[in-house]
Amino acid sequence: MEKICKYKKKCGGCKYIDMTNEQQLAEKQKYVNKLLKSFGKVDDVVGMGYPYNYRNKVHAVFGTAKGGRIVCGTYEEKTHRIVDIDECHIEDKVATAIIRDIKELMPSFKIKPYNEDTGYGLLRHVLVRRGANSGEVMVVLVLGSPVLPSRNNFVKALVKKHPEITTIVQNVNDRNTSMVLGEHEKVLYGPGFIIDELFGMKFRISSKSFYQVNPVQTKHLYRKAIELAGLTGKERVLDAYCGTGTIGMIASREAKEVVGVELNHDAIKDARINAKKNGVKNINFICKDAGEYMVAAAGRGEHFDVVIMDPPRSGSTKEFINSLRKTMPERVVYVSCNPETLARDLKLLTRDYQVKNIVPFDMFPFTGHVETVCLLSNRKPDAKVHIDVDLEDYYRIKDE
Repeated sequence: MEKICKYKKKCGGCKYIDMTNEQQLAEKQKYVNKLLKSFGKVDDVVGMGYPYNYRNKVHAVFGTAKGGRIVCGTYEEKTHRIVDIDECHIEDKVATAIIRDIKELMPSFKIKPYNEDTGYGLLRHVLVRRGANSGEVMVVLVLGSPVLPSRNNFVKALVKKHPEITTIVQNVNDRNTSMVLGEHEKVLYGPGFIIDELFGMKFRISSKSFYQVNPVQTKHLYRKAIELAGLTGKERVLDAYCGTGTIGMIASREAKEVVGVELNHDAIKDARINAKKNGVKNINFICKDAGEYMVAAAGRGEHFDVVIMDPPRSGSTKEFINSLRKTMPERVVYVSCNPETLARDLKLLTRDYQVKNIVPFDMFPFTGHVETVCLLSNRKPDAKVHIDVDLEDYYRIKDE
């Protein structure tokens, strides 16, 4: 039975909320086919059997409505008006309940929501992350200033309501910015991170670390990516945009050596700890922009047999693509969360590579987003037409 969302007219986050699972998969198939079928056959979208309450990372913005009532939820589509939400069909139920109870506790502890227009108030956002397999829960309180009234008593009251919470972090964001998290953090309860398990490995996840938000589909996505990489135990692998090192560490079981590259310092810190705790010795993590690293690697004549890349929604960069085309690994596994930027990048990569597989995944049911895993194989030397191009104009035009 399909669920009805009472916020659908204001929220706008789930464009396919009125569709059956089959209908939305068909729409996503059309979307991916339109963008990518010119590069090769597109497999059927891999969907979820039960596409509800999958998000194990939940974010809520706090504010005040008319009459001084505290509201929390998400911004109304294309506005900064907060839609007051007390349930969501795609969010983890535990996370939603924690956020709802934080809102109810605030008046008792004289905690006021932040007002982005005046700069007054304290609580700006709450971020909850839950380990799907471990059950561990992190709560991040994003404040406009570092002083939290009755801090210890508030923490005790929240943990009493939700004993499943294993850590609470105070994050301070005192800037006039659309960014959710600020630079300064303090651990109020627990270790300051959670641990989750994936493919028999344990991963430490901090507040700022990237970790896939759909644990069910992540297993299918990563399994396919590793399968397409075709590892035999002899390959040197680059895991670009590696986050906390999840896919690189899983790949390390079947590779000779893995190098993980990520710009986020917190994610790299977690990745190094993860490798040590899991006893993975054939992986090395480097905190650097993936494009800059590839430029330097190409300059050194460094070679990778396989590159696994999982860039942000904006796709890869001209520096990374050009350097990739110079180092010419045998295979590239491109994990994309945006078919449009994937199509843009494939137009350049297919100068030197042949697309072998395109497999879409419905990582975000009821939304318009689609994740895609694409395997590219290095063309044979006699068939390869390598064209050195300046991608500055190409990327500038496509990004406008």
